Amino acid sequence: MVSGPNQNGFITHVVRKSKHSDARVKASPPNRQSPNPCPTSMADRSSTGGFDPSGIDEEAWTELERQLEATIPVYDKVNKIMTLGFDKGMRKHVRSHAKPGMKVLEVGCGPGSFAVDIVGMDLTCLDPSAEMLKVCKKRVDKVREERGESQASYVEAIAEEIPLPDNTFDRVFCLFSFRDFKDKKKGLEEIFRVLKPGGQLVICDAGKANWLHGLFGRLYMATFVQWVARIVTKDPNHPWKWLARTYTHYGTHSYYKGVMKEVGFQNVKARLLFPGMSSRFKANKPE
Repeated sequence: MVSGPNQNGFITHVVRKSKHSDARVKASPPNRQSPNPCPTSMADRSSTGGFDPSGIDEEAWTELERQLEATIPVYDKVNKIMTLGFDKGMRKHVRSHAKPGMKVLEVGCGPGSFAVDIVGMDLTCLDPSAEMLKVCKKRVDKVREERGESQASYVEAIAEEIPLPDNTFDRVFCLFSFRDFKDKKKGLEEIFRVLKPGGQLVICDAGKANWLHGLFGRLYMATFVQWVARIVTKDPNHPWKWLARTYTHYGTHSYYKGVMKEVGFQNVKARLLFPGMSSRFKANKPE
């Protein structure tokens, strides 16, 4: 693995695949219960297009990232309409978990919709997309300069390989990015590593409290969200079709709470945020 600044001034982290990186895990016999109640790998995701609650296959993830970059011009507009304007309140709720003077990392910062309102804190924005980071940097640094604050730091990397030191951050935030992690458990392990003892992870993502709530969520994603995205983008093949797929195979509160506890987090909590279209997880690294 290689780390260093790229031509855009971002810290970059390139993971070199080993010759064994594509090896498949041997499948368990049918009807045999896994010894792990929260499995974090799956032998074959071909029937779901590369998705399951634990993560996303490389090929599907690469296409997903391409689709996410295509959302940049209308990202905020579509999100505002599809959440009926509640997206602003969701971001405000998550930001309330941090205080001035803290060192904060946002994993999956996108175009900076959340980071732009982080005030009085040492901020680092991480995203695997150089295009997202360019938009984020221009937007966030402009506002921080107007407030008389220092520029944020920007890191081009995946959540599963964060090129930052252990025990660095007081808070780590993930705003609608956790759902897109390639390997959710590995990403959580990396976040756990870079958090200071006593630090807190806060995640806000699409709501799926349980299978029944998830059923309503799928209907919402398949109808209203698609309608909004098509009207705003004027494209029948708009990127939000891919985001709906990630929700379909996204896990429930209990699933991810279990994974977080396996990683070592304590005080793991999950709840729906009004009006129920998003979930907030929070968990602490032990002192």
